[in-house]
Amino acid sequence: MKTEIVSDPTDFRRRAAPLLADEARHNLILGILGTLISAPDVYPERRLFLVTDESGPQCAAVMTPPYNLILADTPDPKALSVLIEALLVEDLEMPGVIGNQPTIDRFVGEWRRITGGRADLQMEQGVFVLTEVSGIVGGPGMPRPGEPADQRLLEQWMRTFIAEALPDEPFEEERQQRAIARRLSGEGPNAYWLWEDDGEVVSWSGHGNPTGRGIRIGPVYTPRALRGRGYATALVAAQSQWLLDNGYEYCFLYTDLANPTSNAIYERIGYRKIAVSAVYGLGAPNKPESAPIG
Repeated sequence: MKTEIVSDPTDFRRRAAPLLADEARHNLILGILGTLISAPDVYPERRLFLVTDESGPQCAAVMTPPYNLILADTPDPKALSVLIEALLVEDLEMPGVIGNQPTIDRFVGEWRRITGGRADLQMEQGVFVLTEVSGIVGGPGMPRPGEPADQRLLEQWMRTFIAEALPDEPFEEERQQRAIARRLSGEGPNAYWLWEDDGEVVSWSGHGNPTGRGIRIGPVYTPRALRGRGYATALVAAQSQWLLDNGYEYCFLYTDLANPTSNAIYERIGYRKIAVSAVYGLGAPNKPESAPIG
């Protein structure tokens, strides 16, 4: 086996297609590949790793520094070992890794064995998919699309959301401002939805990174003082229905499995868990002298 670093995301997606065939399980990596193809300026730095042998692709991974490495499902631990050796040669600043079980567990085991470095579990997530909204329930009010005038509010909410839900993820102020402005511009498939009650914006949800037949929901945020009133439930249900009505076969989202309340909310809407994903922070490794890179 050997690891190739593929420069063209379209070529990478084509060659890795056998590993990414389950669109629901791979919605994160497929969504990012779609963004790399359609809007390359969003992620100016990227690494696309493909482990192959004579029979074809055996492992695929995507990284957009400074964010975590994302793994495709990989049944063969040998391919993960080859990938890790190549990652070490590349000498990337790699804060962590995310992938579905059991691949992520195998990667972590190989990382610890090869590098002697730490791999600390940061979060277990449920990967959920929806094909039909079972009922639009929740609090009073109405949804509306986000507008450029919402920029400052959503910048504040994004900062709070990341601090609460993703404390280990790097927060880059300028990048987040640009990303929010892009979604509020109305250009492309990525957008934000807001829920208003009596003229006040009370909840926020995004959608973006389409995978072909599906699209991912997130982030979803309601200020603490306004939680428990059903706003986010109603917003995500209405947003999901709109996406299904406008050509998508399914919607995806990730949940923190340590938060049973949010998991139950999404299940009531009609989302069902199809995989468990985990995020690990990676410690400093001991680097080998060489590894096969094509």
